[in-house]
Amino acid sequence: MPSASSSLHALALAARLKREPDEHKGNAGKVILIGGAPGMAGALLLAGKACLHLGAGWTILEMLDAASARADAEQPELMIRPATESAVATLQENQPDVIAIGPGLGCSPLAIDWLKATLTYPNLPLVIDADALNLIADSQELMRTLQNRNQQFPAQTVLTPHPGEAAKLLQTSTADIQADRPGALHALVELTQSIVVLKGQHTVIAGPGYATVRCEEGNPGMGTGGMGDVLTGSIAAICAQGVRHNLNLWESTGLAVQLHAQAADSLVSKGVGPIGLTPSENILEMRNLLNKLI
Repeated sequence: MPSASSSLHALALAARLKREPDEHKGNAGKVILIGGAPGMAGALLLAGKACLHLGAGWTILEMLDAASARADAEQPELMIRPATESAVATLQENQPDVIAIGPGLGCSPLAIDWLKATLTYPNLPLVIDADALNLIADSQELMRTLQNRNQQFPAQTVLTPHPGEAAKLLQTSTADIQADRPGALHALVELTQSIVVLKGQHTVIAGPGYATVRCEEGNPGMGTGGMGDVLTGSIAAICAQGVRHNLNLWESTGLAVQLHAQAADSLVSKGVGPIGLTPSENILEMRNLLNKLI
């Protein structure tokens, strides 16, 4: 039976991200984000912009839609590349500190190839979201690969499902997930052996060896397309910095979840939303709050 949850108190961890005067981009980590199939490039761009604004040293987007794999005039700092069929070689050549996969990934053979490559890339933090979760839910082979990864490299993978994605992974209904969120979270951790962020009102987080914590912040303005992509990029950015600033994936995830929700509350307190609150606005407010915390 799942144990009772405690409130998430992770914001104090932000102090560990304080930069020393002689630090460079290598100290802030290299992130590769994978997704952006045709018609869904915006999801990967949002994840990338969150990653950039939350402090990653390098933010590289592997875009599955070749037509969208071009420089973003509004955000030229993003390194946007067409995702080729050489996924394994690309990852080995770039040697990222963190990989995130899923925003706008789709379900093409190319998407599956990149997912397989990330699941077999050794011993680094991996964030899995959105379509990557749906692909795993539909494939016993991919699920076994995920489980094997977590046996080899414990506490190095985080899944961030919303209730619909959680339902697919557990082969149940969204209503059942919402009716017993603590039980669903426990089942997801048991099934995948991953850290799991079950999104929704009062997002809950747990993992093997980690007790359940519950985020008390957040508001209905967060219920809009793209907010989950922002969370994915934020976890990746904080974890990339954590590699050299003493934050592990569990701690980075908790900090990102609470910062994400508190930024939305901060915006609403200023009259921005809840109706019409956008993920792009939330990114900038997260950056503002993070810098105040360090």
